[in-house]
Amino acid sequence: MTKRRTFLKTAVAVSAFALTGLTLAAPVAADELETLKEKGVMRIAMSGAYPPFNFVNDKNEVVGFDPAIGTEIAKRMGLETEIVTTAWDGIIGGLLANKYDAIVGSMTITDERAEVVDFVGPYYTTGRAIFSKPGSGIETLADLDGKKVGVTLGETHEEWAKNKGYTVRTYKGLPELIMELENGRVDVIVNDSIAAILALKENGYAYTSFDDPDTEPFGAGIAIRKGNPELKAAMQAALDEMMADGTYVAIAKEWIGEDIR
Repeated sequence: MTKRRTFLKTAVAVSAFALTGLTLAAPVAADELETLKEKGVMRIAMSGAYPPFNFVNDKNEVVGFDPAIGTEIAKRMGLETEIVTTAWDGIIGGLLANKYDAIVGSMTITDERAEVVDFVGPYYTTGRAIFSKPGSGIETLADLDGKKVGVTLGETHEEWAKNKGYTVRTYKGLPELIMELENGRVDVIVNDSIAAILALKENGYAYTSFDDPDTEPFGAGIAIRKGNPELKAAMQAALDEMMADGTYVAIAKEWIGEDIR
C-alpha cells in the first residue's frame, strides 16, 4: 500500500510539473506590428461612402482624406497599403474577424467602441450637426419632433437620434443621405458637420444647419485590435510626425480645404 501511494504521489507531482512547464513554455501572442512587417502590407478599412473623407472616384479608386492619412502612416512604418471598403454597420466586426488590420474611416472615438478596439489618434475633430433644406423651419432640436431624421446606419448619430425618440431612417452613407434630403424623403439629416458641409457645397445644394447643443466636439480615431501596444505606438508616432512636419496639414488642405486637427 505504501509503495503504491508513493508511486501515485510521484506520478501526480511529475504530471503537475509537466503541465507547469507547458504553461511556462506557451508562446505569448506576438504584437501584430511584427506580423505586418513580415507581410509588408497594412490592410485599412473604410466605407468608401463618406466624401471627401473616403469615396470611390470615377476611376474606381478609393480616395480622400482617410486613405491619404492611412497610406502615409503605413509608408512611415515601411508598409504598403491595401484599402478595403465595407458596410459601416459591420466594420468593427470585420476588424475583430481579422478581415483587415485597421479602420481609417472617420470613426468617432467613444467609450463603447473603446471597450472592444484600441484607438490611434484622434486624427481630426468635428461635431454633430443637423441639416435641412432652406425654408423648412427647423432651427432647434425641439423642431425635430414628428420629423423624419436621416442618419447613416451604425454611426453614433443613429444611436443619438434613437435615444432622442426621433423618427429615424437609416442609410448606407453620406451621398445617400444627401439625396434623401434633396428628394424630400427625410426632413433632416444628422452627420459630422465638416463632411456634410463639404459634400453639400460640392454638389451645389442649398441647406440650413445648426450644431447639436448637447454634444461636445468629438475626435475621429484609427481603430485597431486590442492587445497590440507596439502597433499602436508605431502608428501614433507616425501620425505625430506627420502633424509636426507639415504633411498632415498638406493632406488636410488637399482634401478638406483647411487644417482640421
